[in-house]
Amino acid sequence: MPDPRSALPQAHARLHLDDLPQHARERLNEMKEHHFFTSDLSVNEFLLVKEAGFQPLGLVMGSSIYHIGITQLQSNNPGEITVLTQALYSARELAMARMEEEADALGADGIVAVRLTLNIHAWGANVIEFMAIGTAVKSETGENFRAPDGRPFTSDLSGQDFWTLLTAGYRPVGFVMGNCVYYVGQSSNKQPTESKEMVGATQALYDARELAMERMQVEAEALGAAGIVGVLIDENNHTWGPTVLEFSAVGTAVVPIRDDHHIPRPNLILTVGD
Repeated sequence: MPDPRSALPQAHARLHLDDLPQHARERLNEMKEHHFFTSDLSVNEFLLVKEAGFQPLGLVMGSSIYHIGITQLQSNNPGEITVLTQALYSARELAMARMEEEADALGADGIVAVRLTLNIHAWGANVIEFMAIGTAVKSETGENFRAPDGRPFTSDLSGQDFWTLLTAGYRPVGFVMGNCVYYVGQSSNKQPTESKEMVGATQALYDARELAMERMQVEAEALGAAGIVGVLIDENNHTWGPTVLEFSAVGTAVVPIRDDHHIPRPNLILTVGD
């Protein structure tokens, strides 16, 4: 199996407020000036984020429309298509970086309830948009909750999970991800008559998932995280056909903030009808 670090693109240079669209800068300045916030949090999530000691500052977002160039396969043997892996990773990173820049402009400590979505537009073949959206928050205690690199932390945890995590003595440091685009190989037209495992296909898919998982772990380790919670693994072919698949793994990297990780036992509440 190849080194999981080999296909990780170099980190993008930090974006600046001037790199954001004019209307985005105007919206952010308006929210800061009038102390007015927007949020995609539900009512329960909003109240629990407040209970955790954080003030929502505003809805922040970033996007990247990327043309994914199709490369010619050099072999019929299964293996990673590194060029496509890097292209998709870069597109996601650009969307995340632009969302983080909006949060930074608001003076946020972090972003909660991050959603990273993919859209395939009809503008041309292999044109993909990644969009990142979440709610920027700031600690009401003045404590520094930013990531080790000084950027706002990112987390895809819900408001409820964010509150539970902090109550249990952990905090998020970053939304981490890894991916791998893999050529699975052409299947034989001759189907076996007996039931048995297709060893080659199993190994190819196993390798691709492992590379995505290991790259996500590499990102978390770079943040000094103790672990990753809420991991999700997704499989997609992005219209490339059944033999080329992308596996992506995402989650929230966390670190402990105290030694005691006990949370209060929930109380049982019985409602009495009229």
